[in-house]
Amino acid sequence: MLKDLFRKQKKYATIPSEHAKKDIPEGIMQKCPRCGAISYTKELEKNLKVCKNCQHHFSMSAPERIKVTVDEGRFFEFDVDLLSEDPLSFPNYQQKVKQDMEKTQLNEAVVTGEGTIGGYPAVVGVMDSRFRMGSMGSVVGEKIARAAMRAATKKYPFILFSASGGARMQEGVLSLMQMAKTSAALERMHRERVLFVSILTNPTTGGVSASFSSLGDINLAEPEALIGFAGRRVIEQTVRQKLPEDFQTAEFLLKHGQLDEVVHRGEMRETLIRILDLHSGKGENHE
Repeated sequence: MLKDLFRKQKKYATIPSEHAKKDIPEGIMQKCPRCGAISYTKELEKNLKVCKNCQHHFSMSAPERIKVTVDEGRFFEFDVDLLSEDPLSFPNYQQKVKQDMEKTQLNEAVVTGEGTIGGYPAVVGVMDSRFRMGSMGSVVGEKIARAAMRAATKKYPFILFSASGGARMQEGVLSLMQMAKTSAALERMHRERVLFVSILTNPTTGGVSASFSSLGDINLAEPEALIGFAGRRVIEQTVRQKLPEDFQTAEFLLKHGQLDEVVHRGEMRETLIRILDLHSGKGENHE
């Protein structure tokens, strides 16, 4: 009898039933791609979608970014009615755009508007990588150019968060033309002496990194953001050299003078307020 009490019990793996799986809400937890730490989604969102274990910055949607940057209830969106066309009759392009519209509840890969940040008025643009990987088509370029022109007219600083895979190939040369269009609009701002603050987030690549996102009077970036034009392998094959491990990261660009500062997401809003405060000329008198 005593022998039975101490005998080894067989170990069995427990496989959750289909019913149990359905009881667990999808997306309740997220795994950090950098350190592997598991976090409750709600806790992650409270921490501005930054991993508490390793400080990895998860991607943010445009609505999320606006919510944590602009004063509550003080954002008024521009150009909601602009929609992408299919100038090249590219296979399945319109279908994919419609799918992204349903998935993101956005009409395009960038949201622009005006609002206040710490009480200071500003024109704000935020790219959303969930929509066609934040690629720049005709509508994205047009919305950013219009936002820049409005900023120049109203003499409001322009704050733009970039997140993009580059120009949108389904629109061919029309997408490449947006590089010149947006750059020309920013030149108008420069002539009017209106501040442009560009914030590069992960990833900012291709034609976006080669145009408006790199033309800020002040260029900021989030930690470890991927920023570059061509891919690492293409560059290594071209220059026939092994590139540094941190190549095309925000920290690498800061070290080589292409950024003014790398700013943690938790400090981004206060950093922007300080910049706007300094630019306003009010300095320490602002309350």
